[in-house]
Amino acid sequence: MTQHTHLPAHAVRRRAQTIAVAAALALTSLAASAQAPAAAAAPAESAMVRLIRGLIQSGALAKDVGEALLAQAQTEAMAAQTTQRQVAAAVAAPATGLRPEAGDVRVPYIPQTVRDQIRDDIKGEVMAQAKSEGWAAPNETPEWTQRIRFEGDVRVRNESRLFSAGNSNEVVDYAAINKGSGYDVNLNTTAGLPPLLNTRQDRKLLWRARARIGLAAEISDNTHAGVRLATGGDDSPVSTTQTLGGGLGKKSLWLDQAWLSHKPMEGLTLTGGRFGNPFVSSDTLFSSDLNFDGVAVQYQKALASNKDLEIFGTVGVIPLEYSSDNFPQYSQDKATSQNKWLFGVQAGANWKLDSTNRLRGALAYYDFRNVTGKVSSPCALYAGAKSCDSDWSRPAFMQKGNTLMMLRDITLNPANPADTAQPQYFGLASKFQLLDVNFRWDTQVANGYGLRLDANYVRNLAYDKAEMFRRARGGIVNNYGANAPLVPTQADFKSGGNAYMFQATFGKPSPSQRGDWNVLAGYKRIEPDAMPDGYNDSTFHHGGTNARGYFIGGSYAIDKNTWLSGRWSATREVYGAPYQIDTLQLELNARF
Repeated sequence: MTQHTHLPAHAVRRRAQTIAVAAALALTSLAASAQAPAAAAAPAESAMVRLIRGLIQSGALAKDVGEALLAQAQTEAMAAQTTQRQVAAAVAAPATGLRPEAGDVRVPYIPQTVRDQIRDDIKGEVMAQAKSEGWAAPNETPEWTQRIRFEGDVRVRNESRLFSAGNSNEVVDYAAINKGSGYDVNLNTTAGLPPLLNTRQDRKLLWRARARIGLAAEISDNTHAGVRLATGGDDSPVSTTQTLGGGLGKKSLWLDQAWLSHKPMEGLTLTGGRFGNPFVSSDTLFSSDLNFDGVAVQYQKALASNKDLEIFGTVGVIPLEYSSDNFPQYSQDKATSQNKWLFGVQAGANWKLDSTNRLRGALAYYDFRNVTGKVSSPCALYAGAKSCDSDWSRPAFMQKGNTLMMLRDITLNPANPADTAQPQYFGLASKFQLLDVNFRWDTQVANGYGLRLDANYVRNLAYDKAEMFRRARGGIVNNYGANAPLVPTQADFKSGGNAYMFQATFGKPSPSQRGDWNVLAGYKRIEPDAMPDGYNDSTFHHGGTNARGYFIGGSYAIDKNTWLSGRWSATREVYGAPYQIDTLQLELNARF
């Protein structure tokens, strides 16, 4: 095995200086030998040989390197003597017939090409030795560092949330209920109101921050890996923003990404682990901060017949949630495994029409498997049962807006049925099989300024109001009209399975150089059951579905990869009780 010697910078410089001196003396020695009279005998030991011996003895030159140079110098000295004798013989019998006179001095000419060749030969030998022995040149970094790239971004935001005084103050926080021990729906035994969302009190000038730093490694030409850390106030999948304050306490870091990818062939990439969104989508369906767990296969290739037309496709198998191996915790008999999945498939194309016009279109189908709530078998909590067999079907994370149903079929205590506590969990009433259409057009207008138009339409093909009520056995708890009676019926129910978004961006979509700017405006409408409410943008209407409204904003780059941005959104409910929210965000962003 070859051993590599990493020399300090001063040793490398000393060795380089030594070789340079030796090279110079080699040239001088050769010239001197050529200038000497033919009758003069070559010295027994050249100045070059004596110099190398002295450098070895002083320690300025490593013994092994010095001995190699010494052998080379002695060989070159012998060659010089031979050349000298040949030159002398030629001078003794000149072809012109002129005889040398006493006192003449002959100086043979050494061409510049010969001198350059000697210099290049010595330089080549030194560089070859440096490479074979692994000399560390000044300012040179190890090879492995050239295959690793660090990147990240930092954002500081000032945010204000403004609520209408006419909003309903009875918007239940079902996510909080599902994270606890349930809410008792029996009015005779309940301790009070369920957890409620703030709907009327403004929250102004909240300072918030986001920081993300990642490492991407090129293991080979075809295999890559990445890890990223990010801030976040909790384990929410849709936001890595951290609200500041909190008594100046330190902030949390989370594992945001951890993935491996491999390209088995040109254009095909397999990725596994926790990775960024592999699908082309808008934040109407998937938040820009959302990462996916599981496996994705992506294909992208330009057509041979038309290099301006590129097709792409993605298939994803995403595990959303696994039921606990130990459920029910206080039972000797454990429940069967219940897993929730997202299966996604998408196909699309990028088309460069000309130098100023580009189109992108994508069609996707997302099947959310086993995410719908299930009514339990009769559950005798009054008799000491700690859980019901459908508790696993409540969502691990939710925002708000989806139609919800009660999950537990609680058996009443026959000795006191009216006062039997009924702590409930809540699950999704609808199934979700989504058709997602995305469109983008990039063009130039007004003397070359960029204009981008985005459109997105989502349809829940599995939305069926009648089936939802059958599945819930009448236990639907929300999304009734604003004037619904105390005990609403199916006729009072208001929902839908459609969502759409339009957005126009004028200027440079992603500012990167000082002076870059853009302005944007758009509109969204998301009906309650158009999609699961747990995965979309957490800013628009504070996340979730059953929301509609417009948004405007803009950005300006004040330096390289540093920009200011602002965004205003005004939103309200699609159906149900009044719930209006205006949000203002002012930000300073930087990426590296």
